[in-house]
Amino acid sequence: MCLVAFAWKAHPEYRLIVAANRDEFHTRPAKAMHWWPDHPALLAGQDLEAGGTWLGISRSGRFATVTNYREDLKRQHRGRSRGELVTGFVAGTETPLDYCSNIDPADFAGFSLLAMAGDDLAYVSNRGDESRKLPPDVYGLSNASLDTPWDKVLRSKSALAALLQREIAVEPLLEMLRDAEPAATDDYAGTGLTPEVARAVSAPFISTPDYGTRCSTIVVVATSGSVEVHERRFDNVGAFAGEARFEFEIA
Repeated sequence: MCLVAFAWKAHPEYRLIVAANRDEFHTRPAKAMHWWPDHPALLAGQDLEAGGTWLGISRSGRFATVTNYREDLKRQHRGRSRGELVTGFVAGTETPLDYCSNIDPADFAGFSLLAMAGDDLAYVSNRGDESRKLPPDVYGLSNASLDTPWDKVLRSKSALAALLQREIAVEPLLEMLRDAEPAATDDYAGTGLTPEVARAVSAPFISTPDYGTRCSTIVVVATSGSVEVHERRFDNVGAFAGEARFEFEIA
C-alpha cells in the first residue's frame, strides 16, 4: 500500500475513514480482498508471493495497513515480510500502541504501520518514528514518514478533508484516489528512478507498464459499529478490473 489518506475521529458519525491505493509491480501475484479461510474473521487482500497483506480489518474492528519506504532499489532485505505486520495485528489481541512498540525494527525492510482497535489508533515506522497514538485529525501516508509533505499526500489529505464536509459516500472517495496528475515538484529526487517513472509515481494514482496502482480501498468505520469496505481493482493500463464490497457490524 503506497498512499493512505485517513480521517481519525474527524467526523461525528465515523470513527475512521480510510482511502488507500496499493501500488505494486503488475507481475507480483495477489488475491483480491476476501474473508480468509484460515482466519475467518480477517478481511483482506493477499500477497501470494509472501503470504501477508497490505491492508486488513477483522470482524471485531481491528484494522491495520502498512506502506513501504522507497529505498535504494539495489538493497536486499532478507528478513520477514512487511505483510506480516498487518495480519499479526488484525488477528491478535494486543493494543495498537503495545503492538507497534513491540515490533523489532531490524526484522523488516522500511515500513510505516497504522494499527487501530477500539478507540485507539497507533502509528510507527522503523525509519525513525517511534510508536505513538494519533489524536483526531486528517492524515496522509505514503512511502515515507506520516504526513511527509509530498504533493500527492497534501492533495489527498486536502481532498479528504473537503469530502468530510459532505455526506460520506464510497464513490467520491474512490474518485479522489483516481487522481493521476503528477506532482509539479520532484518528490522522488535521489531515488535512482528514471525521470519518467519518478514523474509517474508522484501522482496519487500510478499507471506505468510495469508498476502501478493495483487497487483502491475504502474503509469506513461508523461510530455505531457498522463497517463498509470497498475494493476496486485495476489492470496494467489502469483500467477497471473488478471490485468487491463488504458490510458488517463489529462483533
